[in-house]
Amino acid sequence: MNVLLLRLSAPMQSWGIQSRFTVRDTGREPSKSGVVGVLCAALGRPRAEPVDDLAALRMGVRVDQEGSVAYDYQTAMDIYKASGNGTKPTETSRRYYLEDARFLVGLVGEDVGLLTGLHAALRDPRWPLYLGRKAFVPGEPVWLRDGLRQDEGLLDTLTTYRWLGPSWREPAAKLRMVIEDTTGPQVRPDQPISFSARRFAPRHVRTTFVPTPAMSDEEAPCTSPD
Repeated sequence: MNVLLLRLSAPMQSWGIQSRFTVRDTGREPSKSGVVGVLCAALGRPRAEPVDDLAALRMGVRVDQEGSVAYDYQTAMDIYKASGNGTKPTETSRRYYLEDARFLVGLVGEDVGLLTGLHAALRDPRWPLYLGRKAFVPGEPVWLRDGLRQDEGLLDTLTTYRWLGPSWREPAAKLRMVIEDTTGPQVRPDQPISFSARRFAPRHVRTTFVPTPAMSDEEAPCTSPD
């Protein structure tokens, strides 16, 4: 198998999987629908186009820095009523997000050509990338120079790839990993079917913990992979 690695690191990111109306949630790690959305933006793929090839990739997430949950209290004015009968003068909402979180995301598949194209697109994305909301841009490049790993397995790659945290931070002894697994006991309603119709299917995952690998000696660039 072959693995494509992504770095999702930012001051703020949000990965909602069950948001409804005035409460917009976030998961504690990236959702598969959100990651596929990042790939679509990198490719310049419109919402109306199929995502079957990207959704078929099995995903794993290593949480290199858990982050903390916070929320914005927002007010919108002149909101149309669901009935279509007039507007409301104001509508309040809570929008949750993660602060100061870092993730290593792995996508595994047999088609090395597909993963090679995705790796190139993440280096030079056609559309801007954002982490769950348009205001939440990456704090570091999503593209990793050595992020295309041929003839490797998802679990081994996520377990051994260097820790992505900053050199000044003391890492935890173990890192949480969430791995897509058809027999997994946990369910996430984030398997994308169609972005244009907003259709998603359930996805099974399992959670495990692995020892923290050594950090890199190189400082990640802030704005450019070059």
